[in-house]
Amino acid sequence: MVLMMITMALTLQQCKVTYSFSGVNISPEVQTYSVQYFHNRAPIVQAQLSQLFTDALMDKILGNTSLNLSTDGGDVDFSGEITNYATRPTAITGKETAARNRLTITVRVKYMNLLEPDLDYDTSFSRFEDYDASKNLSDVENELIELIVDNLIEDIFNRAFISW
Repeated sequence: MVLMMITMALTLQQCKVTYSFSGVNISPEVQTYSVQYFHNRAPIVQAQLSQLFTDALMDKILGNTSLNLSTDGGDVDFSGEITNYATRPTAITGKETAARNRLTITVRVKYMNLLEPDLDYDTSFSRFEDYDASKNLSDVENELIELIVDNLIEDIFNRAFISW
């Protein structure tokens, strides 16, 4: 009986279990992250979008994980580019004028996990927000960009760190 309990204790000691109340599931061996600058390669370039997006992704990881930012390349690394920034009408009224317009931003993200390469991905994420066509894009652009970037960052973070 004693021998069986010692064997069980040794077996359990070698098991690795991670718990998280935030839903974040990161291997304990992963200690650092890096985020490369996301260049804007969209046909229409919004001047502040690259910096805003890059900073938002770094802040999200810093605020929701225990990982440390690395400038040399982390255990997990995010890189990519902004591939689309476009606005188009979505709801047409009877006089063939737009009642609503849609701002869409698409970002291609390459995620590399040096310690668990099976979690790597290279994919595009796209989000949009609609706005009243009676408003100029320049009047609502900053607010729309903030909403879209927040949603994009959430999608990217969840794909990298949330395993349900």
